[in-house]
Amino acid sequence: MNRIAVTGIVAVSQLVLVGVGVAPQLSARIAGDAYVVRVAPVDPIDPFRGAYVALDYPDLRHDTSQSFVEPGLGALDDGESGEVYVSLTEEDGVWVADAWSRTRPDEGPYLACDDRSWQIRCGIESWFLPQDEARAVDEQLRDGAVAELRVDGRGNAAVVDVRAS
Repeated sequence: MNRIAVTGIVAVSQLVLVGVGVAPQLSARIAGDAYVVRVAPVDPIDPFRGAYVALDYPDLRHDTSQSFVEPGLGALDDGESGEVYVSLTEEDGVWVADAWSRTRPDEGPYLACDDRSWQIRCGIESWFLPQDEARAVDEQLRDGAVAELRVDGRGNAAVVDVRAS
């Protein structure tokens, strides 16, 4: 095979891999419905990852613990690991967790999450911002705030906005 063909195949393969990596977030942002949930800050700055606000979701947590080191939704202590689905229900204008399951719900909005690490993670744990804005948003979150999530029909979620409640 000549160099041009090999280079083209490698370039196309890399583009496909990038597309696969961001497909759930793009699907949620493009085709998802909006849901508003309460948020609280965990840690505003990481010297290796840059300026962001790590988000905690008190109304979505499986347990009542709160991590001040890592964001997440708690742990599902059933001896298994893998996919976790968090069913959502609306209460007083915000969405809260209703049930946690290892099987995909048949109806209603839900988040498709994973607990292969030590916490349930749904891909909505961080909100990246310019450094000067991250500090301001962190302060705003301490006074009470909500996040707007977009969730598609397969439970893929993306944070699209964080604002005062």
